[in-house]
Amino acid sequence: MKIQARHPWNVTPQEAIAIQKALCAEIITSDALGQVHYVAGIDVGFEASNTITRAAIAILSFPELKLVDHVIARLPTQFPYVPGLLSFREVPAVLAAFEKLNIQPDLLLVDGQGIAHPRRFGIASHIGLLCDIPAIGVAKTRLIGEFSEVPNKRGAWSPLTYKGEIIGAVLRTRTDINPLYISPGHRISLQTAIHYVMACTTKFRLPETTRWAHRLASGKESDIQRALMKNATQKIFLQ
Repeated sequence: MKIQARHPWNVTPQEAIAIQKALCAEIITSDALGQVHYVAGIDVGFEASNTITRAAIAILSFPELKLVDHVIARLPTQFPYVPGLLSFREVPAVLAAFEKLNIQPDLLLVDGQGIAHPRRFGIASHIGLLCDIPAIGVAKTRLIGEFSEVPNKRGAWSPLTYKGEIIGAVLRTRTDINPLYISPGHRISLQTAIHYVMACTTKFRLPETTRWAHRLASGKESDIQRALMKNATQKIFLQ
C-alpha cells in the first residue's frame, strides 16, 4: 500500500488547522469504490499515561464479517489533545499499522468523524485521503451538527446538518439503543456509507469492524487470537 506523505506531523495546532483547510478540498463524497471483499475497522487507544499511541486495525471478510488479519502499531504520542485535531494525534500510529498489514482493505470504517467536522476533515477523511481508500466515519458521539429525533427502529436515520448542509446521518443500528453518527470520510456517498455500516452491524450497536478494532486498541489481543484460531479451524473443517 502506498501512503501519501502530504504534510509533516510535527506541527502546531494552528498549522494543523491550515493543513485541514487545504486538504479538505480533495475529499470526494461520491462513490468511488469497487468491489468490497475486505473491510477494516480502525481504532486508537493510549498507553503509559497517554505517552504511547496504540493504533489497531482489524480486517474482516465481507460480507461474512470473519476476522482475517489484524495489526497493532505503537508510537510515542507527539501531538496534544485538541478537539477537532485528533487526527494529528492519532493518524501517525494508524499509518504505521497500515504498513504492517498483509491484506489491503477495500473499505475503512474509522472510529471518529468523516466530514462531520468543523473543517469537513475528520480522522476518517484524513486516513482515507492519505491511504487513497474509501473511508467512513463511525462516531459514537456528535462533534457538530443538528438533527431531528431518529425513529426507534433498526436502520432508521435522520440527516445530520450543519449550516444548511447535510454532513452525515444519525443512524440507529439497534432498536432501543442510542444511534451512531455516520459521515462520509473519502470516496463514498452518505447513502452508501449507511449501507455498509448496517451491513457490518450484527446484534450490537457498533459495527463488527469497530468492535474488533476496539478490542485490539484496548489491549484485548487474546480475544483476537482465539477468533483467528476458531476461523482457521472452521476453514480446515469445511475443506
